[in-house]
Amino acid sequence: AGDDPCSFASPSCCLTRHLHLRCRVDFAARALRGTAAFTVRAERGALRCLVLDTKDVQVFKVTVNGQDAKFVFGEKHSFKGSPLEITLPFELRRGQEAIVEISFESSPTSSALQWFTPEQTSGKKHPFLFSQCQATHCRAIFPCQDTPAVKLTYYAEVSVPKELVALMSATREGEVPDPEDSSRKIYHFSQNVPIPCYLIALVVGALESRKIGPRTLVWAEKELVDKSAYEFAETEAMLKTAEDLAGPYVWGQYDLLVLPPSFPYGGMENPCLTFVTPTLLAGDRSLSNVIAHEISHSWTGNLVTNKTWEHFWLNEGHTVYLERRIGGRLFGEQFRHFKALGGWRELQNTINTFGDKNPVTNLVPNLSEVDPDEAYSSVPYEKGFALLFYLEQLLGGPDVFMGFLKAYIQQFAYKSIVTEDWKKFLYSYFKDKVDLLDKVDWNSWFNAPGMPPVKPTYDMTLANACVALSQRWIQAKESDLCSFSSADLKEMSSHQLIEFLALLLSEPHFPLSHVKRMQQVYDFNAINNSEIRFRWLRLCLKSKWEEAIPLALKMATDQGRMKFTRPLFRDLYNFDKSQDLAVKAFLEHRASMHPVTSMLVGKDLKQDQ
Repeated sequence: AGDDPCSFASPSCCLTRHLHLRCRVDFAARALRGTAAFTVRAERGALRCLVLDTKDVQVFKVTVNGQDAKFVFGEKHSFKGSPLEITLPFELRRGQEAIVEISFESSPTSSALQWFTPEQTSGKKHPFLFSQCQATHCRAIFPCQDTPAVKLTYYAEVSVPKELVALMSATREGEVPDPEDSSRKIYHFSQNVPIPCYLIALVVGALESRKIGPRTLVWAEKELVDKSAYEFAETEAMLKTAEDLAGPYVWGQYDLLVLPPSFPYGGMENPCLTFVTPTLLAGDRSLSNVIAHEISHSWTGNLVTNKTWEHFWLNEGHTVYLERRIGGRLFGEQFRHFKALGGWRELQNTINTFGDKNPVTNLVPNLSEVDPDEAYSSVPYEKGFALLFYLEQLLGGPDVFMGFLKAYIQQFAYKSIVTEDWKKFLYSYFKDKVDLLDKVDWNSWFNAPGMPPVKPTYDMTLANACVALSQRWIQAKESDLCSFSSADLKEMSSHQLIEFLALLLSEPHFPLSHVKRMQQVYDFNAINNSEIRFRWLRLCLKSKWEEAIPLALKMATDQGRMKFTRPLFRDLYNFDKSQDLAVKAFLEHRASMHPVTSMLVGKDLKQDQ
């Protein structure tokens, strides 16, 4: 495990240990400007140089302990940005600390930030801003060691228009009028647990909050705050369950923030303040597994962190495992197995999309010269989970395996690790079961593309109804279509409907006549649950139902969660009747899309300039 292929920083020479961030949010210029003061520690003797990551960031001045320092930008890389090479005005000996202060301004096109005009918000009165730094976009806000190998604490002071609220991935330390501008106020934040800089997050907008638990406020624009409070009411029960499974929650507050629909992910585990997509607001709490997932990251990801993005499965595989253990505690072991089986199917779909020889389907891929945003998929989540679920079954069941996971979290808390560290600890924890562990085909699990070498065992109780109904439809002749009725769905949960549609979607050919009959009897067009609607519309497009084209275009553009938007655009592009419409819709919406979403959809639709 060498240095991070996605970063120019050299943590082996010098470590940024603390950040004091002071900045102004300028909505007119779409810029963050201010100073980032790092407490750096030399990790070797006679240190004269510090290299930081930047991407489209202006730097005006650098000082070290108050003395001016020379700096120069290195050659620009297509997606990594440019290294900022700072020459220290004096030598640092090993272990010596200094404060490196950088005056910076972000670009209006920063890949980390999405700016909204008032018209683009729910309330229509005030502008809005949010950041998304994972994986490598913190460098597009301010210069930093943008690698998960490095952890730091931070303190921030953020000046915003006084009618707005600023929140960060940190403890709220209050607000004061801005002494330099009476129309603004300054919000203060502190994060005293060391974190990788991809977890630094900022949001600014007309936000309101509701208390939904002893350590949880839900934040959203006024229009969504009550709906959100209802949807996420299980948060405290999930937190308690997670603590019971994984150990104490060290972050103090656990708030939730509901973002505008263009937020590119289901959730982002920013410490103290999870960011979530409004597509979770189904009205019945059925998509709350995303909350369980983000809660679980408080241990796996935020406490124990992948050292480079090649080991992303350490973050995500363990987090999906914990998420499903929480679901099992709250909704039963059969439910956990049902969700696990759905994950295996999701993995099959992803590998079908990428191709089973594609090296990005390795559990531990090589990311040298690969943009982590382009490599992103369900593989680290679901192949990672499948490995842990297989090991759970191999090593003695859920309780035995949870003992390992809890010990693993204790062992590596506050550190960043690679797969080899995980495997060594697994072997030492299960030293009495080395013979079993040696039977695992580690090389195929870690380094081979495609599906895993072994499939775990799944309890089929809840899946059977989905399989049975999907088989009835698959085997039905035209003359059998009259045998279907709305009563078919009476006993099925929304989780099962999602799985039913996923099964049909993985069929190579599903007749158009069947899709039309399904709409007649089940009226899926009327369902607003995002996970059901997404799969239903994909099924319609796959069966070449032209009436679904406007509905799919609407879903692809009304929200921007990449899990939905990218496949919908791809399906529309691959259907001859909607290809031109897909390109046209993308070009029309591109300017108001999230920068990463717009880049990736552009590549999918072959529109990247």
